Amino acid sequence: MSNGATPVEKSGPHLQTLSGNALGFLRQFRCLFPAILGVTLALGLTAWPPGLAAREKKDATQYGMGFIGNLPFPEAEVSRVVQEIVQNGMIRGTKEYNKDEFVSGAEVATSTPVFPAWTEGGKVFYKVRLNALDPRNFKDSGDVGTLAVRYVVQGQDEKHTVLRIDAIFVEDFRHVAHASNGSVETAEYKDIHDHLDSLALMKTEAAESEKAKQESSSRKQEVALRDETSGPSNPLPPSPIVDQPSPTSPQSQEPTPPVSIEQRVHNLRQQVQRIVKAPGAPLKSAPFHSASTLQALPSGAEVLIVITTPYWFGVETHDGQHGWILRDELEMLP
Repeated sequence: MSNGATPVEKSGPHLQTLSGNALGFLRQFRCLFPAILGVTLALGLTAWPPGLAAREKKDATQYGMGFIGNLPFPEAEVSRVVQEIVQNGMIRGTKEYNKDEFVSGAEVATSTPVFPAWTEGGKVFYKVRLNALDPRNFKDSGDVGTLAVRYVVQGQDEKHTVLRIDAIFVEDFRHVAHASNGSVETAEYKDIHDHLDSLALMKTEAAESEKAKQESSSRKQEVALRDETSGPSNPLPPSPIVDQPSPTSPQSQEPTPPVSIEQRVHNLRQQVQRIVKAPGAPLKSAPFHSASTLQALPSGAEVLIVITTPYWFGVETHDGQHGWILRDELEMLP
């Protein structure tokens, strides 16, 4: 060839020029990338799937947040119910083994070192379970330790009370604290709220029953008073005097013997007491099948009827526990 250059020799400088241009473009793109990325994010045109951010946010578990609720009940009622919950020996919202429904064996405490001293006022209650084995719903929990729940009751006004609940698990060996994911606090709050709703329903039923009795008594008094003032319109003539039969006469009747005190007590007990049928019955915190179970009453246990509804009995046990039992699960005293 006249110029002595091959096609390969001609293409060499051309490729080098293209490479140089490509490198320059990449350098300019690298400088502009932050600005492009900012505009893309502002417009919401991200390269990730649209539901990924929401899913990651939903899956993120919040630990150590506790629970704070405002209850429409006076402080005295909330404190009384919280004290009953503290004394039931159960910590809900967690368990030691898969077959369990809750952690049992908890005890009442006036304080516990797993929580710092409370200095913000109100009434403070503690429920503590020692030697708890790897309770569920605590962050990175493991080993054996102390499971504790703290309840703080603070009156807001005459009809409202603020309730704060916190739960924590501390290992015995390493003394590592594990925060709750909120399951314990939520379950304990629900139990307390169900108790308060149950008491409110019992009060309402009792007030309505008392009002009905008063209205019935007033109507009877009005009828009696009207009969006394009006008198009979056609008075009957006096009846002739008839000789009374002698005590030895066959027409005489023996007087009915008075009812003994023992019989009266038995009759009264049959009206206000019932016995749990076999094989036993759950004592519910409210008159609903979905309500939490306060305790399992054995067959033959006696309960006192406090409130009567078409399907449920509001009862009180011998140890002073209030709750609800289905009518079909109770029977009359023998």
